[in-house]
Amino acid sequence: MSKKFKNSSGFDIKANYGPQGAEAPGEFPYTRGTRADMYRGRHWTMRQYAGFSTAEESNKRYHYLLNQGTTGLSVAFDLPTQIGYDSDHEFSEGEVGKVGVAIDSIKDMETLFGGIQLQDITTSMTINATASSLLAMYVAIAKQQNADLSKISGTIQNDILKEYAARGTYIYPAKPSMKIITDIFEWCSNELPRWNTISISGYHIREAGSTAAQELAFTLANGKAYVQAALSKGLDINVFGKRLSFFFNAHNDFFEEIAKFRAARRMWAKMMKELGATEPKAQMLRFHTQTGGSTLTAQQPQNNIARVTLQAMSAVLGGTQSLHTNGFDEALSLPTQTAAGIALRTQQIIACESGAANTVDPLAGSYYVEELTNKLEEEAFSIIDTIDDMGGSVEAIESQWMQNEIAKSSYSAQKAIESQESIIVGMNKFQTNEKSEMNLLKVDDSIRTIQMDKIHALKSERDSESVQAALLNLSETAKNGTNVMPTIITAVENKATLGEVADTLRDVFGEYSGV
Repeated sequence: MSKKFKNSSGFDIKANYGPQGAEAPGEFPYTRGTRADMYRGRHWTMRQYAGFSTAEESNKRYHYLLNQGTTGLSVAFDLPTQIGYDSDHEFSEGEVGKVGVAIDSIKDMETLFGGIQLQDITTSMTINATASSLLAMYVAIAKQQNADLSKISGTIQNDILKEYAARGTYIYPAKPSMKIITDIFEWCSNELPRWNTISISGYHIREAGSTAAQELAFTLANGKAYVQAALSKGLDINVFGKRLSFFFNAHNDFFEEIAKFRAARRMWAKMMKELGATEPKAQMLRFHTQTGGSTLTAQQPQNNIARVTLQAMSAVLGGTQSLHTNGFDEALSLPTQTAAGIALRTQQIIACESGAANTVDPLAGSYYVEELTNKLEEEAFSIIDTIDDMGGSVEAIESQWMQNEIAKSSYSAQKAIESQESIIVGMNKFQTNEKSEMNLLKVDDSIRTIQMDKIHALKSERDSESVQAALLNLSETAKNGTNVMPTIITAVENKATLGEVADTLRDVFGEYSGV
């Protein structure tokens, strides 16, 4: 017997409200949600993005979050890991463990997931240029645990186009980067069928200053480029299309954000159908949401709890599949355990106490929300048409057009804040002179020495001939155009470092200059 849903007055709550014949949740084009029952069947995955310092310290935070009820892990990597440098590289100085966890080799990955069975959780990894290496290490750990790879689930961000456009953690030029991405699509389709091979990200585009309509347009245009690249490789859209996921920002304009999420689903369904997808799951847009980091203020940081709550609620009312809520102290430092705990409790309160999860798309039919949904779709498709006229996202990025459009929007938003046309409570209005005493999380520079010692120990104990043979094989594979994933897995299993794998590919592909 299905569960009965009632409100506090005892009234029965139906799964779906609307006139006869209206679009139903779980049906094309999925404006109202990807499942007919949405959160009545199960809540969204509650992830907390975490990673700092060493693998040992991050592992402690993961166990804390799992014990507190988080239902999926989300890994933050430090900057050297993101751009393919080991901790002992000269470019890594001052950055090791600072904005995420330092992962130099499979040994660090073993420690990171110590005591955690990968078959029993889903893991999201925010990694792009080195996504193939981090996924290879994750797979190697799963194999050590004797996990069934067909049951391993999670997501790698793996979205290099938005790195060129908005974020900057790229390594290789666009064409070889796209080749690596489609190699991952192909390998996972055969070997890791439940893994989401890309999280096409609007989050960082919005953080860089775009509008909501631009976030929609640039993200979906990038998604289209990935699909076209996969089709050119001969992959089946009805297979790889099911493993595409998206990653959006939740900003402060509550109703616009809800409308944005609804419009995104509808737009992507139409785009995938035009590109040849016939199976419903290949047409559905499934997405993770993170509350807006750029909206957090260092002034009166406790106000950020209210901001995060509203943003999280917009994601839930917009039908997200998973959600990360920021810590209130993240404008000042990486989140403390206290702040991370409050952020998780915010999601749990929305799920269990607000009633927002008791019916599907509760704002459907709102004149305002429906009009916003239509207008965002119209504006975003207009931008996508402009990108298509240029030849697609790669050309729009290489010509700097996309970057310039984001910069213009960012400049306009900043001018509005400085003129007080846009009010930021506690920052440009309602200020106080009170000093807020807070315990902040600080990562010491000594972390680099710890990581360097680990690297030196690894290199002294490994079989150097096996490592060199694996890296040579990787180089040949990259040159002859075959799939690089099997050779990367072999390399990391033989204890090649992340930097060594990246350098091997740098030697073949070169580096993107950004101009």
